[in-house]
Amino acid sequence: MATEEKHHDQTEAPVLEALENYHRSGELAFTPPGHKQARGADPEVRRILGDAVFHGDVLASGGLDDRRTRGNVLQRAERLMAEAVHAEHAYFSTCGSSLSGKAAMLTVASPHEKLLVGRDAHKSVVSGLILCGLRPVWVEPAWDPERHLAHPPSAEAYERAFREHPDARGALVTSPTPYGSAADIAAIAEVCHRRGRPLVVDEAWGAHLPFHPDLPPWAMDAGADVCVTSIHKMGSGLEQGSVLHLQGGLIDPADLASRADLLGTTSPSVLLYAGIDGWRRQMVRHGHELLTRTLELAGHVRTEIERIDGLHVNDADDFCGPGRAAEFDPLPVVIDLGELAISGYDTA
Repeated sequence: MATEEKHHDQTEAPVLEALENYHRSGELAFTPPGHKQARGADPEVRRILGDAVFHGDVLASGGLDDRRTRGNVLQRAERLMAEAVHAEHAYFSTCGSSLSGKAAMLTVASPHEKLLVGRDAHKSVVSGLILCGLRPVWVEPAWDPERHLAHPPSAEAYERAFREHPDARGALVTSPTPYGSAADIAAIAEVCHRRGRPLVVDEAWGAHLPFHPDLPPWAMDAGADVCVTSIHKMGSGLEQGSVLHLQGGLIDPADLASRADLLGTTSPSVLLYAGIDGWRRQMVRHGHELLTRTLELAGHVRTEIERIDGLHVNDADDFCGPGRAAEFDPLPVVIDLGELAISGYDTA
């Protein structure tokens, strides 16, 4: 769990540095993992995966850090992440945003209590409702009948849901969608906070948002209480790397940490921690530059595809406006094939 202490050296990468020190020391632990830094791994597996995978696979406590975690390696990395993205706390997860979302939901509401949930939620949210025993109050997304896709629900939709279910413990919205359409998080947060209820944002597709002003507002900057990001989607971390972000006084940091610990593995992958930690440092150092170039490339791709007969690249004019999305991320390039006599399946 990160603390609220500020102004740390963002050029540090505590997980990567501790891993490097572990290799430099030449230690061989009498603990799992049983491959013993690749020595015990199958030669064919080593040939295909490379030894670097095994070299990065050590125990989090009793390997990366000592058994009493006196080096605070993970805590320092989480603190740097929180500071980098303007959150008060950050929690790393090696079980993907699927677990991070469940931890957030279980913190906001207890079994048999209501939670407002956008009906376009991810499978992991639905499974979280089942496992946590929560009662969903479905909030209808903004449906685009022409393109047959859903944009995030509006603030007005959450307002109506709260009026009909004033006992709901909080709200969850998915933003941005895989199509790049994003909710008016600030307005939804205001609807929640007027009632003293927290807002959870499933921002699995928005890990890049804090690092460039030409992207939709980042959930923490827009006033959300909890935000879940997948570092492996729009970041360069490894699969299953996820971060829970927290701010404000509506959720106790210790409660969120305990729920994440309850659901999480006791054998977290240091490889995933290292990927998250290194990506954070890269984005602080070079994120604006990298994303500026990425936005330019996406713009070029959009322009060139738009010139092809029968193809249309959806943009903010298509996705945003009354009854549609509030914000637009141009990096997902969504191509409309409506003028062609073939389906998307055929095209793929």
